Amino acid sequence: MLAERLLSPAVSIAQGRYFTDTPRAVASLPSPESGKNYLLYAHVPFCERLCPYCSFNRFPFDEDRARSYFKSLREQMRMVAALGYDFPALYIGGGTPTILVDELAATIDLARELFSIKEVSTETNPNHLVPEILEPLKDRVQRMSVGVQSFDDGLLKEMDRYEKYGSSAQIMERLQSVSGFFQSLNVDMIFNFPSQTEEILLADIEAVKASGCNQTTFYPLMASHSVTTSLKRTVGMVDYAREARYYKVLCDHILDQFELSTAWTFSRTGGGMIDEYIVDYEEYVGIGSGAFSYLRGDIYTTTFSLRDYGREIGAGRMPVAVGSRTNDRRARMRYRFLMELFGLRLDKRKFERDFGVSVERGLRVEMLFFRTFGGFAIDNAEELTLTPTGRYLTVVMQRSMFANLNNLRDAARNALSPDERELLFGEGSLYCTSCSSDQAHHKEA
Repeated sequence: MLAERLLSPAVSIAQGRYFTDTPRAVASLPSPESGKNYLLYAHVPFCERLCPYCSFNRFPFDEDRARSYFKSLREQMRMVAALGYDFPALYIGGGTPTILVDELAATIDLARELFSIKEVSTETNPNHLVPEILEPLKDRVQRMSVGVQSFDDGLLKEMDRYEKYGSSAQIMERLQSVSGFFQSLNVDMIFNFPSQTEEILLADIEAVKASGCNQTTFYPLMASHSVTTSLKRTVGMVDYAREARYYKVLCDHILDQFELSTAWTFSRTGGGMIDEYIVDYEEYVGIGSGAFSYLRGDIYTTTFSLRDYGREIGAGRMPVAVGSRTNDRRARMRYRFLMELFGLRLDKRKFERDFGVSVERGLRVEMLFFRTFGGFAIDNAEELTLTPTGRYLTVVMQRSMFANLNNLRDAARNALSPDERELLFGEGSLYCTSCSSDQAHHKEA
């Protein structure tokens, strides 16, 4: 698709200028602005084994290390509360947040004690859909998101998930057994994996429909620069030329039972809480090693070193740094443009109130591009909505943005001390040097 070939490098270059390879350490996150709503994101960087396509900050699970980490995570939560923040919602990502359910429950309980938390979302893997893990979370979590990625056993083996998380039949059985257990059950999937055929994608769509979930998120494979080569060596080259076709197949076949919540999230009628918290909350605070915050137009990173994280939090300091080059007004306008269109509607009047300029004047090139390729279904004085082509263009923009974030993660990971890098790349890590990066969740930021 010509539009994708033009848009991907343009977004990558524009956003690449925004991020820096050398984050600047600061004493703390900024204080909240009056009247603004924020979301709290908490990162749990431990997994039983490390997936070869994931570039989130994560380490092989060790119970002592993880319990110490959760203690530091809760202490950072108190530090954020002391800055004056309040949050209506908490999103817990990883890693595998349910790796120690008692620690996770204690963390949620503290968040509800410190803040006005009404909605809690957490991620998990299919092997954790068991009573001893789910029961403590039943009254604490409203939305459970399960990383399935595919129901095809061949793809699960290529992703190194078959032995860890079960076969397609086992995953389906577990999902169906917990249908209705939480207010919202989301299933995370990947499309455009190198060896995924159109037939496999169609089968995955039908499996999602049968799973009992009330929401699903189909992410396009999002590879940072470092993983492109390793993916080519292991499972094949990512083919962006077919991405638009696969996205069309997805939309053509899932919208008979689901409706669009965002450009890549689909909910059953009256379905669950939205998967992409960055749509509902323009700014968010991230706590935990490897977490990002987006505040006042700047990206803040938290150290990727578990040792440094525990030491600094223990000393009463936040180990954070500014990961963006400048608080650029145009960058903030681009971010608003992308997030609102990704959420399927941009409010033109609110855009002009917030930035003092119309979206047409503030983002001339972006508006011209979408209009040229027929991206807008409604384009009047009040709002912008999207055609199917426009929805795909926002997928391309999101994918490019997350790839840039993954590059920032790669740079942070490369700065780890030799012994912490050994946890990731050593023989005992169950992680190979040819498998170093990712699919962003996204959600995460």
